[in-house]
Amino acid sequence: MNAGNTAFVLICACLVMIMTPGLAFFYGGLGRRKNVLNTMMMSFFIMGLASVLWIAFGYSVSFCGDHGGLIGTLHQAFMRGMFKGTSNYAPSIPKMAYVVFQMMFAMITPALITGAVAGRMNFKAIFFFILFWLILVYFPLAHMVWGAGGLIGSKLHALDFAGGDVVHISSGFSGLILALMIGRRQGYNRVSYRTHNIPFVVLGAALLWFGWYGFNSGSALAANGLAAHAFVTTNTAAATCMMVWMLIDVIVSGKPTVVGASTGAVLGLVAITPGAGYVPVWASFIIGGAAAPISYFMISYVKPKLGYDDALDAFGCHGVGGIWGGIATGLFASKAINPAVKWNGLFLGGGSHLLLMQLAGIALTIVIAVVGTLVIAKILSLFMPLRVNKEDERRGLDETQHGEKAYPAFTGMD
Repeated sequence: MNAGNTAFVLICACLVMIMTPGLAFFYGGLGRRKNVLNTMMMSFFIMGLASVLWIAFGYSVSFCGDHGGLIGTLHQAFMRGMFKGTSNYAPSIPKMAYVVFQMMFAMITPALITGAVAGRMNFKAIFFFILFWLILVYFPLAHMVWGAGGLIGSKLHALDFAGGDVVHISSGFSGLILALMIGRRQGYNRVSYRTHNIPFVVLGAALLWFGWYGFNSGSALAANGLAAHAFVTTNTAAATCMMVWMLIDVIVSGKPTVVGASTGAVLGLVAITPGAGYVPVWASFIIGGAAAPISYFMISYVKPKLGYDDALDAFGCHGVGGIWGGIATGLFASKAINPAVKWNGLFLGGGSHLLLMQLAGIALTIVIAVVGTLVIAKILSLFMPLRVNKEDERRGLDETQHGEKAYPAFTGMD
């Protein structure tokens, strides 16, 4: 057991933890004034729910044992046998250090979904949806990608350093399906949905960027050269994507927007996550730079064309960015950087094998997320409305779902 590595992983767990409140500020600022508390609460409550489920049985079914590469066992439920010894996944740190690090990923992942349905989903429904989504989608995916014997990671040898499949693609596609099922907000395409608090957006993006160093560097699970490498690729991709998004803003509208710069930074972080510890630093410029036009096109042109209401662009950023990051890992991954790479990427002389495995892993993730979301939402709809009624939506979800107002002295129009 190594004290330095243990301290590093615990600090990284704290950094990942602050990302969920950061996301709450990011989403809350992007949404409407009358829904800001509800939007933030949809991220914040998950910190409690995911923590309880993770310690009770989520860690065990994700990382203990294996059933056909699909799910683990309950042998370590409620942390049985976890208080002594080092982790099988990181032999230089205690088992509990690995538990709490992975717990923070279980917090933020379902919170990403909520951006797609902001402003119109019944809070009771989102609570139970997230509860069952963690059990039926996130825990199995975490096992399949990162768990010993998992179908995607251990059998296909697809690469996902810190959560392209497990975190971003799964949440992005689940958000899209849920948004399609509950329908568009009232007045969609007729009412201007203005970003109500841009300083909140900047604060949220800054906290996300700060926490992402723990997200990606911490996935090395030791204070070593790989962690430092992931730190550099993470920051480079975020910075490059921000610069390119600002350039697109200038080309399209003549001015660089603060919301655009914030969105670009977060998107770059999403795109580099699958390959942060696998790709060369020079590739992170390409990954971050290409993510901006891809996502900008999806958000600005494809979404209006198809007419779906992904309110805060959870799919446009996380789903699309995660797919690009997974594909890019298949193009640029290098054995020289990380011996866990079984085949070099397509552009590094390894042929197409890794790229094909990446595509297979992405496809499986999408199927699990889409089917899981459809089943959970359909069953829940039999017991409760997924969406608030028209009058509650008009009044705002802060008041109707929580009995509170973020700005009680405000009397103007929203």
